[in-house]
Amino acid sequence: MTNPILSNWTTPFQIAPFTEISDADFSPALEQAMKAHNSQIEEIASNAEPPTFANTIEVLETAGEALDKVLSVFFTVAGADSNPAREALQRDFSPRISAHFSGISSNKALFQRIADLWDRRDTLDLTDEQARVLMLTHRSFVRSGAALQGAEDVRMQEIKARLASLGTAFTQNLLADERDWFMDLSEDDLEGLPDFVVDAARAAGAEKGAAGPVVTLSRSLIVPFLQFSARRDLREKAYRAWAARGANGGKTDNREIAAEILALREERAKLLGYDSFAGFKLETEMARTPDRVRDLLMQVWEPARARAESDAEILTGLMQDDGVNAPLEAWDWRYYAEKRRKAEHDLDEAALKPYLQLDRMIEAAFSCSHRLFGLEFAPLDVSLYHPDCRAWEVTRNGKHVAVFIGDYFARGSKRSGAWCSAMRAQAKVPAEQAPVVINVCNFAKGDPALLSYDDARTLFHEFGHALHQMLSNVTYESISGTSVARDFVELPSQLYEHWLEVPEVLSEFATHAETGEPMPPQMLDKVLKAANFDQGFQTVEYVASALVDLAFHDGAAPADPMAMQAEILTDLGMPRAIGMRHATPHFAHVFAGDGYSSGYYSYMWSEVMDADAFAAFEEAGGAFDPEKARALEEHILSTGGSREAEELYLAFRGRLPGVDALLKGRGLIAA
Repeated sequence: MTNPILSNWTTPFQIAPFTEISDADFSPALEQAMKAHNSQIEEIASNAEPPTFANTIEVLETAGEALDKVLSVFFTVAGADSNPAREALQRDFSPRISAHFSGISSNKALFQRIADLWDRRDTLDLTDEQARVLMLTHRSFVRSGAALQGAEDVRMQEIKARLASLGTAFTQNLLADERDWFMDLSEDDLEGLPDFVVDAARAAGAEKGAAGPVVTLSRSLIVPFLQFSARRDLREKAYRAWAARGANGGKTDNREIAAEILALREERAKLLGYDSFAGFKLETEMARTPDRVRDLLMQVWEPARARAESDAEILTGLMQDDGVNAPLEAWDWRYYAEKRRKAEHDLDEAALKPYLQLDRMIEAAFSCSHRLFGLEFAPLDVSLYHPDCRAWEVTRNGKHVAVFIGDYFARGSKRSGAWCSAMRAQAKVPAEQAPVVINVCNFAKGDPALLSYDDARTLFHEFGHALHQMLSNVTYESISGTSVARDFVELPSQLYEHWLEVPEVLSEFATHAETGEPMPPQMLDKVLKAANFDQGFQTVEYVASALVDLAFHDGAAPADPMAMQAEILTDLGMPRAIGMRHATPHFAHVFAGDGYSSGYYSYMWSEVMDADAFAAFEEAGGAFDPEKARALEEHILSTGGSREAEELYLAFRGRLPGVDALLKGRGLIAA
């Protein structure tokens, strides 16, 4: 009987047949797919014909189709709908998958063919896209250690396998801490909480099998609880649990794992001839060097910290007005910031939230993409991996473009955060391949589901990533969609957030959950004016995390990351009532894998561009200017990694922006 993962998928648009796949199918499918991939690699490496782009690079691009199917299905469900069996499989798979790809990158015969083509590149008559793919392939092999020999080669494979296992352990420990902790709330504890928080707490209690409402460590629940609960003792208990994720001792503690990861990354970089892991990692990014990253972050840090210190004095005054004669703490900030926002902007999130219905915000994101790029979305009736998931066919001018899947609600089986991934990426070889793209979020359930303004921005952000995947129009999968420099990948997503703030978008789609009435003009005006509220806090908690990440990787790995984290924050003058957005033991961006290691700064690097890019629309015909939309698609959204990121941005905008655009956008300096 054919394994359903490896079968010919006859589902609509060849979406994975999730209902036919059991957890028992994954291990044999992985084994079979890796064997098939190894056979394909060996055939390429042992080809007696002289290497050509077609018989080496192009066939390497298209090899491993079965393995792609296995990995896309498995990692989708492992991240968004985990269970003990899948967690065990992930622990087993991580070193095996690492060893598999390490074996390919260390295949000397294969690398010799690639190196031969690289040496003869000027004589090969390649298209620009082919030349780019050859360069990236050669660079990837070199950076993976393909040129290493003997003991160094062996050690590199060991390091990569160990890092894969450690990243999986870090992720699963964090998920366990988030899943297992909750705080029971009595009916009296709910007093003063808005209905949407109470509803979310009751839904969370039902999911946990508790007797009543609970607070969990899901950001979509704990943040509004910290905003609205008048019970300082409960806020402290919840915040301390949230801040302690991954640092509770015992088998789920991530502190020693983080230290070992940092040491192995440093060793890996030095094997490849770099002074530090940050130097190795940033070489291929727009920033290029740790010094350029640090310069950007410090330009933002000083005005943000000054704003936060000034805000802290105001919040302390509000706390004293409540009769609390104690220092402002991290569990106080959001509560008193919400009071201040209500007083200064007359904006009450409890009153705002009914206007931000999840379904209407999805419609808004779709509508903006239609006005900008002509995309249409039609619901698909297909079985997916969880009942919460929804799917749409994406078309343009009647032609199929992509399948888009949304998985929006928080649950215990889903890791925290929000992300976008392509279960199948766009490509044209060996045949036209339309993408299947998924957005995963962690919003609180409700009837209807209501979002905070930050939630709504997250939805638009992830959909911006989805557009980057769906509008991709390149030949080769390795440069498709979001396969770009890490500090460029956030540009489309952060840029798309701006359309949420376009008044005509909110006036059309921000309609009240009960009355259906559009958001009143006065409230809309307050929302837009308050868009930069509390930016001192938000910027400080982010930049502190980015600076710690950079310091961890720019020099000798610390034996005690927690001590180094504390030292960095002290040197920065971190405000006492603000915690890092991601402290080391739960900094999944940095420690769950290499993706954002030395690269957490990239959100801010991209923000420098996104503020400037949206200004290009405003300087033209407005947010929906058709010429600018065409330019955005032509030069950024459709091009993937086919050219250098800086070159793509210059083609769109004509210049590179300075940091002032970001500071003005955040309201940290005068516009």
